[in-house]
Amino acid sequence: MLLLVEKLTKLYSKLENHRQQSEADVLSAALRAFRSDVSNALNLKPGSEISSFLWIQQCYELLSLINTAFAKLVVDIDYPVNRWEVTSLHQYLNYSFHLLELLKSVSSSLSHLTHARLSFALALTLLQNSPSLAIKHLKAIQPQGSSKDYRGQQDREDGDKYSNFSSFPGRKSYASLNLVDSCISDVIVEKGEILREVKELNNAAASLASAIVSGKSSHAAKDLETRLGVFGKQQEALEKQVHYLFSKVFAARKELLLSVRQCRKEP
Repeated sequence: MLLLVEKLTKLYSKLENHRQQSEADVLSAALRAFRSDVSNALNLKPGSEISSFLWIQQCYELLSLINTAFAKLVVDIDYPVNRWEVTSLHQYLNYSFHLLELLKSVSSSLSHLTHARLSFALALTLLQNSPSLAIKHLKAIQPQGSSKDYRGQQDREDGDKYSNFSSFPGRKSYASLNLVDSCISDVIVEKGEILREVKELNNAAASLASAIVSGKSSHAAKDLETRLGVFGKQQEALEKQVHYLFSKVFAARKELLLSVRQCRKEP
């Protein structure tokens, strides 16, 4: 997201110095369209229900919408990647690399949740014949290692990029991107928040463990089984979304590298 803001700042600077009014009008129209797309996306930004599957899905939808809008802008202003400056190439490659690393981290966390979910499911199968063993498989899901290293790297690279577009039209909309970034980082990275659905699953598992000890586990077992089913579907939907975004970013990065190599081969 920060890359998009910085790139637009440079494009607007070029627009102001453009000699051909007709071409300047085209650039201006493209920038207005992009601002509109970003503003519309920001209107769909995650709401107040922080740290839930729905909240995370909305974050990814927002990121996908903005990246799509940027790709459209590049086409509208006739600025293909083979004409990008070296600095812009490095920025995009760096941006896409860190985004891919973050998506890998999310995939790893989802795998961690899968293992925990299977452990709860195993506890349900052991309930009748080995209740004591079932209890051992009802341990609360613990957060996996956070992405603090990623956040630290991004902080060092981002610096004061948002201060670079103080004179840029629509700067309030783009500043909102920083707010979304900060919100995600504060909740997921800094505070280590646990998903609401994970908390509910942990509570259901703890209730079942207590019910097993008291000898009245049928109701608690049914509740955990139901929650596991819903949780599994929500997790699967998020996994598909992460995989889709990873594929899109990876493909764009690959296309850029191929284009650069092709340009170097040309005389």
